[in-house]
Formats: sequence, C-alpha cells, structure tokens
Amino acid sequence: MQNEFKDQVVLITGAGQGIGFGIAMELAHQGAKVMLNDANEKLAENAAKEIQKAGGICQGYGGDAGDPGVIKFLVNETVARFNKITIAIANAGITLFGDFFSFTPEQLQRVMNVNMSGSFFLAQHAAAKMKEQNEKGTILFMSSATGHQAHRNLAAYSMTKAAIEMLAKNLVIELSPYGITVNAVAPGATLTERTLNDTKYKNTWAKLTPLGKAAEVKDIVNAALFLVSPLSRHITGQSLIIDGGWTSVSPSPF
Repeated sequence: MQNEFKDQVVLITGAGQGIGFGIAMELAHQGAKVMLNDANEKLAENAAKEIQKAGGICQGYGGDAGDPGVIKFLVNETVARFNKITIAIANAGITLFGDFFSFTPEQLQRVMNVNMSGSFFLAQHAAAKMKEQNEKGTILFMSSATGHQAHRNLAAYSMTKAAIEMLAKNLVIELSPYGITVNAVAPGATLTERTLNDTKYKNTWAKLTPLGKAAEVKDIVNAALFLVSPLSRHITGQSLIIDGGWTSVSPSPF
C-alpha cells in the first residue's frame, strides 16, 4: 500500500460501484480513510468490505445523496468516526434520458435533487467542517462531458452538470480564504458496470471517440486523484474533461 494520502479522510457519495468505487478503492490503497455512500445500502456495504479486504480503511453507508439530511449525517458520521474530513467527493448522480417535450416535473426534480442539491450540500457541510478544523481541504464534483456539448435526450442531465461546474467556479470565492480548493472532473463515455449493460456501448463510443475507445474507470480515477492531491494545490475552480477528445468533435451516438 502506498501512502500518498496518509492522514487524509475522504467522504465520497455514489461509490458502491463504477467510477465512485474506483476512486474510493484507490484512495484507500494510497492510505486514506474512506467513508463511502451509495443509494443502495447493500452495494455500499459490499464495496466497503471489498476495500477492507484489500487492506484499506473504509466504512460504507446507504442513503439518498439527494437528501440534504443524509448528506449532513454522512459528513457528521465521517468526522465522528475518523476525527476529521479533508476530502469530499460528490460523485453521486443519476442519468435520466427523456424527450424534452414529455419530461415531467417529477423527473426533473429527481435529477436536480441528486446531481445539484446533493453536490451543493455535500460541499456546504464538508467545507463547514474543514473550516472548523482550521485545516486545508478539497472538494471535487463529478460533472460530465455533456455539460459542455449537447446530447440528445439529456437536456435535464446536461443542465445539472453544467451547473455543478459553475458551482465549483463560484465556490472559489467562498472557500479560498480557508485554504479549500474545489474542482470538477467531467468524464465522457466510460466503461462501467452500468454502461456495459448496453452491448453496443463499447463499440459505438470507440467509433465516436477520436482516441478510438471509451474511457476506462481508471482514466477517471487518475484525474480525480490528481485534483484531490497536493499536486493540484494551486488549482481551484476548474473543470477537467476526460473524454478522449469527444467534445472537440462531438459526433452523436444517435
């Protein structure tokens, strides 16, 4: 086990599988104490056990990251268990495809609750604890390449991801006086458990991506770890797109 993140305490939402789990596993591997969350309690518990088996320190909790009460509990529980919080990663999000003309208020509210409210209140509660600790910290949002380029049937989702990046930019004003950095990563097409359920996904995005393939989870993990590490200590308010060049040409999969 490496020790690049020794003495760091991380809270990451939506980390039962996929990108979130990959980030949690690597942070734990590099010495961080990790509190992970997933809407699916069983996934959260199993993810934590897998990290523990690999030698990492991790605790998992189920709960809806779109609920501010759940977010407040997770932040408080992280501090109670590990004495502090130094890194908060708002990874939880939902992708809800839907025709613009038939998208319902209920669908829109659900996407906004998880993607925007969950990110906002994680940043708020985590930063408040970092401020109390009088210790520098970092916050990372999970955006999307579709926050930069239009994608059919993703109007609501894309809107929330663009909003998250503006939140990162705006929070520079609020958090810099306390030594807290805030950034976002914006993945493009990525091979995860969810996307690989679509048998055409891998080949479709290999053809559409200039570099010839969709991203692997480790590609996003590497970028995320850079932005929460001391290597990026003078970077804040920024969004890093990891899409193999797709946003430069933006061919549609439809």
